[in-house]
Amino acid sequence: MSDQIAPPVALLGHRPFLFYLWSRSFSRFSSQIAAVAVGWQIYELTGSAFDLGMVGLVQFAPTAILVFAAGHAADRYDRRRVVQLCQFAQGLAAAYLAWGSLAGWITVPEIFAAVAVFGAATAFESPAAAALLPAVVPTGMLQRATAVSTGVFQIATIAGPALGGFAYAAAPAAPYAVMATFWIAAALFSGAIALQSEVSVREPPTFAALFAGVGFVRRNPAILGTISLDLFAVLLGGATALLPIYARDILDTGPWGLGVLRAAPAIGALAMTLVLSRFPINRRVGMRMFQAVIVFGAATMVFAVSRSIVLSLAALTLMGAADTVSVVIRLSLVQLATPDAMRGRVGAVNYLFINASNQLGQFESGVTAALFGAMPAALLGGVGTVLIALLWMRLFPTLRQVERLE
Repeated sequence: MSDQIAPPVALLGHRPFLFYLWSRSFSRFSSQIAAVAVGWQIYELTGSAFDLGMVGLVQFAPTAILVFAAGHAADRYDRRRVVQLCQFAQGLAAAYLAWGSLAGWITVPEIFAAVAVFGAATAFESPAAAALLPAVVPTGMLQRATAVSTGVFQIATIAGPALGGFAYAAAPAAPYAVMATFWIAAALFSGAIALQSEVSVREPPTFAALFAGVGFVRRNPAILGTISLDLFAVLLGGATALLPIYARDILDTGPWGLGVLRAAPAIGALAMTLVLSRFPINRRVGMRMFQAVIVFGAATMVFAVSRSIVLSLAALTLMGAADTVSVVIRLSLVQLATPDAMRGRVGAVNYLFINASNQLGQFESGVTAALFGAMPAALLGGVGTVLIALLWMRLFPTLRQVERLE
């Protein structure tokens, strides 16, 4: 059954892919709850935009340190077990936050310590999970599987922030208790994934093997351009890091409003993934990715200057839809262009770039907002995103000319 005619629902009858979806969805759900709960609790305890930005830096630091070892682990060991152990570790860290918040002794440094555990665990989980995807998908259905899995993740992303906001409004410990439960469930589903062939332990680590993913990316201009475009675009366009400030100080709402605002990009992303799962992008995929990044930047600028929650929600929804187009193209292009034995290490490089854009973008937005205010920081980020897309079109003509993914 070819990727062009197979219905998306056919994937859901494939048990390894179904268990993979449940595992990644529960993990994604917990991560999105954490984004709301940790952000609101830090801002409530400190009232500091700088401390809010530090959440991103604390998450990124373990990634920068561990990412190449994580990539090699994903290529050497059973990827299912790597994912499972990471999800157990995150569940324990969430339980610690729940306990501390319930007892009332949790402090900002302790929250940062738990966030660092999230970052370290995710540094290993993400490349292993990304490399695992082609092994749980029927041949010829990777682009559809990427779109379907992205859509299911976005359902969690929509519900996660909303649940996180409402749960935090009930009790600060509540969202962390939910996170712990979901991460443990994710670990159980990871362990249930059955592959047609078992994974054997591969060659021991060497310096050259650890950094082989970097060399592979450098030798492939389309992959390098795709990953670096995401890095700089989201690094500059990280307006969502300022949502606690917008929710409380600009749009005059509360934790529930923050949850709704965080869910808005996922609503747009879900709508777009439904489209892409039914109608894969079959031509001019490189140009479509650049166009999507430009739309993302323009929507960020609209969000930056909005004082209406309705307009803000619309802008965030459009941001999510545009970002999904680039995500599906990027993930599919990287997976299809990478040999299976290298997917963990290349995935680690990709994950490093993604987290540099997300977490360092959060830090950059926090620092810029502390210096100039939230609105100017978000506006400058949107302008910068558009300029980066235009510049990358000239620097990476090979990427611009990519016609098809499969």
